[in-house]
Amino acid sequence: MTDYPQKVSDSFNERLRLIRLRRKKENLHFWQEFRIIPRWLIVLVILLFLAAQVIALLVNLMVDKGQIFPPELQSEPALASLALAAIITGVSLVIATLIFMIAYVNRDAKRRGMNSALWTILVILFLPTWGLIGLIIYLLMREPLPYNCPQCAATVGARFNFCPNCKCNLHPSCPQCKREVVETDKFCPYCGNDLKTASNALEAKP
Repeated sequence: MTDYPQKVSDSFNERLRLIRLRRKKENLHFWQEFRIIPRWLIVLVILLFLAAQVIALLVNLMVDKGQIFPPELQSEPALASLALAAIITGVSLVIATLIFMIAYVNRDAKRRGMNSALWTILVILFLPTWGLIGLIIYLLMREPLPYNCPQCAATVGARFNFCPNCKCNLHPSCPQCKREVVETDKFCPYCGNDLKTASNALEAKP
């Protein structure tokens, strides 16, 4: 019984190592990730930004001088309109970033086989009090993307133990220490066993 907590800890650490290695293989780029945000949402944000600029310009021209800006800008309506546009642009960038962040978490969690609604709600709940901490937690906890089976190249989920197409073992273990290794490992990270030699020996057996 005393070895059970240690075994659980070792298994958890091995799983984290596999997750980290599979994340490194994803090779994600900003613009590729930005494309998973719905286009209708991007268009809607742009239209709202333009509407806010038009409304602000009309309000600035219709109100009495000095009600929005300090006296030094009262005699320069063009400069006042430019300053108001810059303020709205800055605020809009912050709001748009938050909206796109929430949309990204929703879409990214769905494609990784995670509970997209739960993670979206979590990120939204953390925004008023803790800011981006919800996004940071998500990025640390998210599952790796589905990847190709090393044997038949079929798409398999990160949680799969065997390929549903060819029954390939997606979580192979070292034949010497029986700990989980990655298919790209040449040597076992725990006991140093030559995995390539062991694999060739298994394939040579009739």
